[in-house]
Amino acid sequence: MTASPAAAVPQRTDRRALVSWALWDWGSAAFNAVVTTFVFSTYLASRAFVDPALVADTSTAGKAIVERALAHNAAVVSTALTIAGIVVALVAPAIGRLADSSGHRRRSVLIATIGIVLSIAGMVFVAPSQPYLLLGAALLGIGTVAYEIASVGYNAMLGQVASGEETGRVSAIGWAAGYFGGIVLLVVLLVLCIQDFGGGDVAGLLQLPATVASGQWDVRVAIGIAAVWLAVSSIPLFVTVPEAASDPSVRGGGVFGAYRDLGRDIARLWRERRNVLAFLLASAVFRDGVGAVFTFGGIVAAQVFGFSPAQVILFAIAANVVAGLATFLSGRLDDRFGSRAIITVSLVGLAVCGIGVFAVGTVTAGFWVLGLTLAVFVGPVQASSRAYLARLATPGREGELFGLYATTGRAASFLAPALFGVAVTVGGSTRYGILGVVVVLVAGLVLMALVRREPVRA
Repeated sequence: MTASPAAAVPQRTDRRALVSWALWDWGSAAFNAVVTTFVFSTYLASRAFVDPALVADTSTAGKAIVERALAHNAAVVSTALTIAGIVVALVAPAIGRLADSSGHRRRSVLIATIGIVLSIAGMVFVAPSQPYLLLGAALLGIGTVAYEIASVGYNAMLGQVASGEETGRVSAIGWAAGYFGGIVLLVVLLVLCIQDFGGGDVAGLLQLPATVASGQWDVRVAIGIAAVWLAVSSIPLFVTVPEAASDPSVRGGGVFGAYRDLGRDIARLWRERRNVLAFLLASAVFRDGVGAVFTFGGIVAAQVFGFSPAQVILFAIAANVVAGLATFLSGRLDDRFGSRAIITVSLVGLAVCGIGVFAVGTVTAGFWVLGLTLAVFVGPVQASSRAYLARLATPGREGELFGLYATTGRAASFLAPALFGVAVTVGGSTRYGILGVVVVLVAGLVLMALVRREPVRA
């Protein structure tokens, strides 16, 4: 992380290597879009995991009991994700540093990717019954830890597939690939598994049982397809992109030695490169707000604007199309004007659109327009953040810096959910939660004002 020299980084910047690297982002939509956002987490928090006898009670008291049960399900999911976040915050820096020192960066991504695929595959066995709720939440937490660990090494590989002057463009291509992968996968799952074509208790072209009593195989088969999607899409990365060389300048000592040396590096950053720490702090805040835009977007669409589950997925597809195109186009702007400028402009756009969504009340057309406009700015923030950090990293030592990037992001991951909940409680409506997310975005924007423009990566 410091300016001291490190081992030479094996690079392969041809088109095949770039496509192979971006395909991992493409495949990761299986976890981001399907598992954590629109399908599996929603499935766990649904009535499928409430006692059927309670659901059948349509009295006022019965409905109140069901609402409490649903809140309990959501709390279980939230707890699993919170524990996963703590684990990632503790282990990500050491794993990134050990991968750099040993020259096993690609291997660490491979092992973590296998963990993601296995956790998603295990979700197929989570039947719609209350006793399976904890199993589903545990698999969600395990998958989250594996995904974040894989992302540390994967992000560090950016410097291996991009020359210095193209870092912003290549990072944007990766993020755009993730959005377009989400689009294609959601369309496939909607048509094959989830869409009701008037078949009564079955869904999709595969005519899968879609009721709780029949095992809700529409959702479970969709999850299985997502696991295969990620596994197949990840293969080119491990075949094409070279393994990073070991760095003899990083001392050994195992995990404890990694944390000891990491502490020294953080202290050195404070003395010599405070701009890096300033960016890590700012990005921790605004990335939490950006993540909340998609995490709570489906909830807002359903509860405030009355979207059905199919309409939520259709909106998600449209938002991914807009975000993917905007991210792809932002790459060249990043290389021309700098990552800091793209991040700042995007945060302003997100805050303005968020306030607009709140202001339109319950007008569905207003949500579609402002929601899709908001999606324009989501991808560029994420892609430019990765590019900014890649430009600051010492070649050969990217893993430990991206490990710290993952840790700081997780350290602030409670901000947007907490402020969303506080705003909903105070305002008495889910609509007010939008303002909680806007506050986090504005806070990140203020902190970015303390960050200097990044240098051109050698």
